Amino acid sequence: MQHAYAEWDAVTTAGLSAAQSAALEQRALLEYAPLVKRVVRQLSAQASAVMDREDMAQIGLMGLLEALRRYGPPDAGFGAFAALRVRGAILDELRRQDWRPRTVRQDSHKQRDALRALTRQLGREATEAEILRHLKLTPRQYQDFLQAEVAEEMASFDELVEELARLPSEHRNPEAQLMVTRSIAQALTALNEREQRVIQLYYEFDASLKEIAAVLDLTEARVSQINKAALAKMRAFLQQV
Repeated sequence: MQHAYAEWDAVTTAGLSAAQSAALEQRALLEYAPLVKRVVRQLSAQASAVMDREDMAQIGLMGLLEALRRYGPPDAGFGAFAALRVRGAILDELRRQDWRPRTVRQDSHKQRDALRALTRQLGREATEAEILRHLKLTPRQYQDFLQAEVAEEMASFDELVEELARLPSEHRNPEAQLMVTRSIAQALTALNEREQRVIQLYYEFDASLKEIAAVLDLTEARVSQINKAALAKMRAFLQQV
């Protein structure tokens, strides 16, 4: 990766012509386009009623371009940084379009409370069949609920990362972005092994909640809970940075 962008490194300090800069950005956009597709797949499950995949992809590509211009020449840490920015760009637009109206959010809160009550009542994690019966949801509705829960927590995490990346003066620069990226890497160390595994599988390898549940021998609801708890821990860590 670093070798592929040696030209970028070599000319950065000397200054790039508009043509050179555009060519290098185009090369990077093509190389990281699959990352945008992965993020779109993750978000489209619960947001397709508001925005189609093509529109999400266009917004994601703009987020990727912005990430490239903020970060500088891509290196081993760029993929994680870019994924956050791409997801953040799409979520910003979804929030602008009020993709989860108040009534939907209220229903989600009720379902979350009911799920906690069921767990307390059983004294263990409920099976999917028990959850569907208790919440009176179809399997598809339950999947949408879990995906929306993860997306909501991720949106909150993105907002914090965005705040950390803001400088009190001047424009953002690669050094500041590198500090944010390193802070995120450090925040991962605040997680236990299972939380790190869930974060890695979901955000780096694009595994679905169902796939992660099968790998870790957990219910999808439990995976969603671990995901949310992990992001909350990372957010708390970053707020202390």
